[in-house]
Amino acid sequence: MGKHIQTMVDHWLIKLLMCSVFILNAQLAHGAKFVNLTFLEWAVPKGAVCLDGSPPAYALDEGIGDGANSWVLFIEGGGWCSSKADCFDRSKIPIGSTLLKSSPFFSGILDNNQTLNPDFYNWNRVYIPYCDGAPFMADIEEVDPETNVTYRGARIFDAIMDDLLAKGMKNADNAILSGGSAGGLATTLNCDKFRGLLPNAGRVKCVADSGTFLHGKHLIGTKYRENYFAH
Repeated sequence: MGKHIQTMVDHWLIKLLMCSVFILNAQLAHGAKFVNLTFLEWAVPKGAVCLDGSPPAYALDEGIGDGANSWVLFIEGGGWCSSKADCFDRSKIPIGSTLLKSSPFFSGILDNNQTLNPDFYNWNRVYIPYCDGAPFMADIEEVDPETNVTYRGARIFDAIMDDLLAKGMKNADNAILSGGSAGGLATTLNCDKFRGLLPNAGRVKCVADSGTFLHGKHLIGTKYRENYFAH
């Protein structure tokens, strides 16, 4: 029975991938784009670094017209480390290093197409890559002596916010912090901090997409999350 369910899950994942490719092609045809990353080299001496020691980064597509003073930020998801070994493995791939990241594709609430994204298409739209192995909350001074991995997600978040504030976010009329999966959890945990950075903004909201993780059985009948963090 479990094998049958797993086969069904794999089948739907393949369909989901095919749909994603179709949607990507459609969005490119409507003018959606990839946006280059901005690397915060100045933040490295302050200890704001990813798992592998690479600098924080974000991608910004600047707002225009009546959206020039409004901001929407999206934090990338990526799960989180289940063990020291897992964090080390992540430090060697894009979810643990900004140096291995590609320019993100702006879609959904980051899309610049008015038809596809009528509410936010002309806002300042920011994509924040995931690279800390956790929801941007850790602040451990010591580098792990065994793996040379660094846990500084809170400093990464602060550095990115400082840079965006200097680029005009401090004058925001409206601001939204959002994210998906682990990025959704990071949104929830950093929401109050984000609000505190913008005391003069008219509206500040946080939108956590799929950022709540329930204790329960996986589709194939196992307690997935308990097993994942049991290392």
